[in-house]
Amino acid sequence: MGGYIFRRILQAIPLLIGISLISFGVMYLAPGGPIELQLDPSIAQEDREAVIQELGLNDPFYIQYIRWLGDFVSGDFGISFVRDVPVSDLILARLPNTLLLMGAAFIFAAVLSIPIGVLAARKKNTFVDNAATFFAFLGLATPNFWLGLMLIMAFAVYLDWLPAGGAQTLNAPFSIWDRIQHLILPMITLGTADMAGLTRYTRASMLEVLNQDYMRTARAKGLKKHLVIYKHGLRNGLIPLVTIFGLTLPVFFGGAVLTEKVFGWPGIGLLFIDSVFMRDYPVIMGITMISAVLVVIGNLIADILYALLDPRINYK
Repeated sequence: MGGYIFRRILQAIPLLIGISLISFGVMYLAPGGPIELQLDPSIAQEDREAVIQELGLNDPFYIQYIRWLGDFVSGDFGISFVRDVPVSDLILARLPNTLLLMGAAFIFAAVLSIPIGVLAARKKNTFVDNAATFFAFLGLATPNFWLGLMLIMAFAVYLDWLPAGGAQTLNAPFSIWDRIQHLILPMITLGTADMAGLTRYTRASMLEVLNQDYMRTARAKGLKKHLVIYKHGLRNGLIPLVTIFGLTLPVFFGGAVLTEKVFGWPGIGLLFIDSVFMRDYPVIMGITMISAVLVVIGNLIADILYALLDPRINYK
């Protein structure tokens, strides 16, 4: 297992370099730039040229990329063009909020999807199964931003049960209950689509397991039905979902960007969107690479868990 993990880490290096090169190229070719968006149009041409030279924006593409890559490898993410502070400080200040939101959404999706998927498989072709299928497809078809806006209208505007945005009440002392209240609506918005998808995967996986010979043998020996399903069937049925959980990490990152914007959640998703509009290149690249690294780590953890849960998997 140790050798496999080492090989996967080595394989991730060219992947991350490729992601950084493509991201840097797209950013370089995008219309507009930080100078056009941030400097006063009436500024003297000499001063404008001085700022461009100071930021290194007049250098060729490959020079800019190599300079950025060298700094990134050495742990220097650069200085924000807009905020004039180290990018690493900006990301570290926002990353805990994003991880909190993603973790809560993941738990929300997993806790609801697995029981519903198992129940739908047990009640195949019944009203329960059809209702679970309907709501699963409804969740998959509903855009995150629209669902978020509807939740704000229902629970923050009309019912006034929950706050409409932010991570905590402004100028209020820290309170766990206050944080939970601010977390509920973004968590539901981000986790709904993944909950719907995982429900379908769980149902399909459990249907396959329920028809296996060892399940019929266990029932023939007189074991109770729920014991056969939850002790012998559920573990095998959840093995394919481990890979799905790993693959949902990029989806969570993508969804977190829109969810944080809708709810004003102070995470790296909101910082990323603001940085894109302001062409804050160092921040954009820093967040992109942090996201890529976390996705690679998530997939690696999924592969390791897969081997631990299924003895037939051998990574030698």
